[in-house]
Amino acid sequence: MPFDDASDVPDDALLVLYANGDGAAARELAARHLPRVLAYATRMLGGDRAEAEDVAQEAMLRLWRIAPEWRQGEAKVSTWLYRVVTNLCTDRLRGIRRRRAVALDDAPEVTDGAKSVEVGLVENDRMTALALALDTLPDRQRQAVILRHIEGLSNPEIAEVMDIGVEAVESLTARGKRALATALAGRRAELGYEEGS
Repeated sequence: MPFDDASDVPDDALLVLYANGDGAAARELAARHLPRVLAYATRMLGGDRAEAEDVAQEAMLRLWRIAPEWRQGEAKVSTWLYRVVTNLCTDRLRGIRRRRAVALDDAPEVTDGAKSVEVGLVENDRMTALALALDTLPDRQRQAVILRHIEGLSNPEIAEVMDIGVEAVESLTARGKRALATALAGRRAELGYEEGS
């Protein structure tokens, strides 16, 4: 039986509804998770949007495949998806190690019409610099930093995604942040940061 208002329905219940033939439940789950999964994959893959789209699509397909066996309460759908995306990205990065700068055409477009062109360019420069600095981190540090500081997951959620302890997550994020600070230290003025900001 289809639901009327999906906003109050938990993810695992939506997955069970999908497994029972409710297509609207699948659309709601995709709307909730696909944008974040795609953004995470894009960051993990150094800005390669095409590869990230493939990873996000594969992760969602795997979610649909396991829907009939999903056991409510054992794991969060979001955490499960992040873990699958992490593994898929790691596999792709191992297969093809590429270090490339983000081309101007690949820079995100400014969607807020109220921003000036200069503000948009500065933001694009900052995102490009961050993406390049993230790309220099070891895989596990990059994963932990992105999950914590960009995706906003808690340390216990990251520990579950990465299949490590919370202390290891804290160590990885701390080392990753220090490495990023070092990599970006000499670029404050270039990236439009004033002293003390």
